[in-house]
Amino acid sequence: MKRTILSVLAHPDDESFGMGGTLAKYAASGVDVHLICATRGEAGEVDPEYLEGYSSIADLRVHELNCAVKELGIEPVRILDYRDSGMTGSADNQHPQALINASLEQVAGEIADTIREIKPQVVLTFDPIGGYRHPDHIFIHEAATKAFKLAGDPAHPGNYAPFQPEKLFYHTIPRYFIQFNVRLLKLFGKDPTKYGKNQDIDLTQMAVDEFPVHARINYAEYKDRKAAAADCHASQGGHGLTRGFVRWLSWLMGARSVDQFMQAIPEPTPLSIKEDLFL
Repeated sequence: MKRTILSVLAHPDDESFGMGGTLAKYAASGVDVHLICATRGEAGEVDPEYLEGYSSIADLRVHELNCAVKELGIEPVRILDYRDSGMTGSADNQHPQALINASLEQVAGEIADTIREIKPQVVLTFDPIGGYRHPDHIFIHEAATKAFKLAGDPAHPGNYAPFQPEKLFYHTIPRYFIQFNVRLLKLFGKDPTKYGKNQDIDLTQMAVDEFPVHARINYAEYKDRKAAAADCHASQGGHGLTRGFVRWLSWLMGARSVDQFMQAIPEPTPLSIKEDLFL
């Protein structure tokens, strides 16, 4: 059976700023790599210069996503019909089409149907806190985890025959990297609770939870592909992730060449950390 990976994420840019190196590496090695993106990234702020020629933020973000997918060398993205919920406490949380207001059972069912269709051995998604506690990330973590089990359940209805993937992994961010950033930002007089382009990420909260690491994927040979994919997301500060101080800091902390994952299913055995998600 051909090796296949399905990554289930929430917004345009999640695929590049997160596990993009891993996706590029496996795609280059001949693995079929598929991506589900739950929203079009409508929430948040975009500088007017980036919206020239686009009818909406969503159109811009989808264009950037398609660009990134090509740079990573993965299959065309599948976008679910939900709206970006924005960060916790924002007005976007109240939108009736916001992802977090959808039925978890419904979203999981859609993901399960895709799993049955493409038959991936490996499914990837966010860790339990969604990387940085974005409500959409946490929702998709829960939906993908539920979908992983539903896909193989003969009692669950769908458009395709039941299929059970072999492994479910959660992408995790090294906490030492976050803790280092918190200390560094404080040293330079910056507020680590207001991080990112829209200053809506609280790094101090990200530094609290620690998850076990069961796989580390070295994508050093493909870091240029990840950087090119990040560049596609110019409206989200993608250029800033591939040059200057942030690039130097990422290199220093080793985040530019290694993705780490927690194995959720099956329960991992206490062996050495894997270097291949299929093993």
